[in-house]
Amino acid sequence: MTTNILILYFSRHGATAEMANLIARGVASVPGAEAVLRTVPDVSAVCEKIADSIPEQGAIYATLDDLKQCDGLALGSPTHFGNMAAPLKYFLDNTTELWLSGALVGKPAGVFTSTGSLHGGQESTLLSMMLPLMHQGMLLLGLPYTETALHETRSGGTPYGPSHLASDPDRLTEHEKNLCRALGARLARTASLLKPV
Repeated sequence: MTTNILILYFSRHGATAEMANLIARGVASVPGAEAVLRTVPDVSAVCEKIADSIPEQGAIYATLDDLKQCDGLALGSPTHFGNMAAPLKYFLDNTTELWLSGALVGKPAGVFTSTGSLHGGQESTLLSMMLPLMHQGMLLLGLPYTETALHETRSGGTPYGPSHLASDPDRLTEHEKNLCRALGARLARTASLLKPV
């Protein structure tokens, strides 16, 4: 029986999407686990943006069914003033029916972010993404310090989840990549153990 890990993210300039793909590789490294990549449409300050049901490139848009059917979740966003991006928050604000039904209770979840500056609020963004997951009853996973990249990184990476410092050049470091893959594998292993038989 396949263990499905939903990797749900918003990415404006591509770094968060790159992290999502690395997390998917970590998921795929666990036998019997499969990654499902999904994104959310952008929103407008004037009114809700009308977007095609399938984006021109990248992952397709998430639905509530994607959340219901997953065995685990990785949630990612760029850092916007120390918080998650509005499009991801908007999507999560519309998950009340899942909260009422308890559809996500007991499923493992982790978070990841990319930011444009070293002190741009990586950790507060990760914490802000954890809050709605806690309300949904999910089990939060971080990155333990047994991941040696946490000791060695000079850019992104936190025990709360993978992070990326989008500096010049705008590429993930090897430590950041390793931490993304580690989160994916950890989510997949944990979800496999928790999945009802």
